[in-house]
Amino acid sequence: MKTALLAVVLTTASLVSLAALTPKETKKLPPPTEIELKASQKNLKQIALAVIGHSDTANGMMPRDTTDKDGKPLLSWRVAILPELGEADLYEQFKLDEPWDSKTNMAPIEKMPKVFAPTRVKAEKGETFYRGFTGADTAFEAGKQLTFPASFTDGLSNTILVVEAGEPCIWMKPGDLAYAADKPLPKLGGLFDGDFHAVMADASVHTGSGMKMDADEFRKPITRSDGMVMDFETAFGIG
Repeated sequence: MKTALLAVVLTTASLVSLAALTPKETKKLPPPTEIELKASQKNLKQIALAVIGHSDTANGMMPRDTTDKDGKPLLSWRVAILPELGEADLYEQFKLDEPWDSKTNMAPIEKMPKVFAPTRVKAEKGETFYRGFTGADTAFEAGKQLTFPASFTDGLSNTILVVEAGEPCIWMKPGDLAYAADKPLPKLGGLFDGDFHAVMADASVHTGSGMKMDADEFRKPITRSDGMVMDFETAFGIG
């Protein structure tokens, strides 16, 4: 009897352990609706216009992550464009010389403007899929103060400003997509099953196919001044 009982206990424990190690199944979402797609396109356009508006009021200087005296990023450029998004009061709640996760700067996490919120998938509180690229020659190149439009010599319509990333990040945290010419492209399309939208520096929004896009051609609009002009249909996989 004791042997049988011990076997049941061990079997139950094994099943519990196995269940703990098995990833939870994620519920498959229905196909995106036209309303969800249009809403995200509108969000991206608003973000781009806010970036441009910030540059207009800052003598052409692009918004960028705030940093400490050693160059360590503190707050995302998304915080910098809050006034242009009609969120001046929210902007005033941040301490620009403190990191994003300080007690003061964490307080407004749940006040994330709707323009940064996911239009389809669920994310943790305060998370956004709208991210720029950071790396050499990108629109949000770290450590450089870019000017608008002078720094975009490839052309505003030929340079990506913000995309729907594959993974979200905290909206006020510096968290752009690391890009390097000799590394794989960052993952995109977290909102729409691998397909994605990107807004260019002229505030035009384009749709990309994660399955059909040409990765090499898509690198061209990530950079802003390398003299490479992309073929839209090939780069975004819409041909």
